[in-house]
Amino acid sequence: QVQLVESGGGLVQAGGSLRLTCVASERTFRDYAMGWFRQTSVTEREFVAGINWSGGSTHYAEFVRGRFVISRDNAKDTLYLQMNDLKPEDTAVYYCSVLDSGGAGHSGSWGQGTQVTVFS
Repeated sequence: QVQLVESGGGLVQAGGSLRLTCVASERTFRDYAMGWFRQTSVTEREFVAGINWSGGSTHYAEFVRGRFVISRDNAKDTLYLQMNDLKPEDTAVYYCSVLDSGGAGHSGSWGQGTQVTVFS
């Protein structure tokens, strides 16, 4: 299984931006569609954004479309999530994962996640 390490979270004021990074342990990273998910203390883990193996196709949950951008650098085995115009409701622990065949579920193990806190 691909091991994943997320970073880049932090404390940011509403309207601000953060860029999350997910580094994969294996070169086979480039074979997989990847995604970002998030979870709060009161919600289940939910899909945020996904990207195909080459980076040529992306899709987003409605609540982040137009504000977040997912991208990847296969040469660096790294996945990114650029988060703009952040809102307090974006506060969550963010995780990256290999996507399942359906494109909005995860496959394999989770990393430790990275905390994003947005204050108003």
